[in-house]
Amino acid sequence: MDKNDNRWKARDPWGRKEFILLLLLEFIFVIGFLKGVVSPMYSQWLNNDLYAGTIMGLTIAIILITGVYIVALRPRALSWSEIGIKRFKMSDWKIIIGYSVILLVGAVIIVILTSFIGNTWENSKTESLQQNVTFLTVLIAFVSAAVISPIYEELFYRGFLYRWLRTRIGFYGAIAISSTIFTVVHIPAYNVMPVNFFSGVIFALAYERTNSIWPSVLIHGITNGIMVLLTSLG
Repeated sequence: MDKNDNRWKARDPWGRKEFILLLLLEFIFVIGFLKGVVSPMYSQWLNNDLYAGTIMGLTIAIILITGVYIVALRPRALSWSEIGIKRFKMSDWKIIIGYSVILLVGAVIIVILTSFIGNTWENSKTESLQQNVTFLTVLIAFVSAAVISPIYEELFYRGFLYRWLRTRIGFYGAIAISSTIFTVVHIPAYNVMPVNFFSGVIFALAYERTNSIWPSVLIHGITNGIMVLLTSLG
């Protein structure tokens, strides 16, 4: 499919079965088993939440990307371009930079506004990094947040999930539902749920405008990477 082809917004090659199976993979296996059972085991074995969280992120990435391939692509002999892995135009860098700035500024505003609610929750990886800031720990946190998470999350939540919803309920419904699911899976980070929702909207908009998943991966990676660097300095 050509990079300028907008047909993916009107139809896709999947049915309800693929959608349900991949949601079950996420909510039952990833959240229920990996995060509920395996993640505590990683933390106990490694005795470091940053290392454990990074390994868990890599584990989830392998499971979800493999799941998309086995459930959505392989049975129909589809290429990875069906979930947005295709080149984007040089002019799309304006979107990447602009949306990255909007996301960073918006996240700061949302955090300030929601700080009045109280009951903040710190990510265990963030706490671990702040307690031991070295070149190695910052590098590990950066790779985890700016490389691993953006790739698998964008492939799954935008490349498949947003696209599946987009072809059935339209632009606004797809953005709202995919961003809500993206927010829910980040529980128990309750205090940053508004930021996660806003991020999901921005990532979906990038995919919508560029017809490629890479701009949303880059925006996701750039903003996460900046947050990691700011956290290590703070």
